[in-house]
Amino acid sequence: MNTTANTAALKEWPLWEVFVRSKQGLEHKHCGSLHASDSEHALQMARDVYTRRQEGVSIWVVPSASISASEPNDKPEFFDPAGDKVYRHPTFYVIPDEVGHM
Repeated sequence: MNTTANTAALKEWPLWEVFVRSKQGLEHKHCGSLHASDSEHALQMARDVYTRRQEGVSIWVVPSASISASEPNDKPEFFDPAGDKVYRHPTFYVIPDEVGHM
């Protein structure tokens, strides 16, 4: 088996982002990326690579090309406007001690 040819073939497949929901968690967390030929293949590979110890209960795979993300250089214009919306911060509320960390 030609390892170089196999590696080249893998890189021609689309890149998929993998999200796994653990047994203890409610949300899916990003675990990593992998190359796969289609979504079904990506799910199978994600199961084999990211849930080997049966730590997951649900897997999402998303084509990397379908994800839109902010750029680090856009941080001031993208996130700073929220600073003037003080009502979004819990500073005006009395939080009972029973609530814990919030």
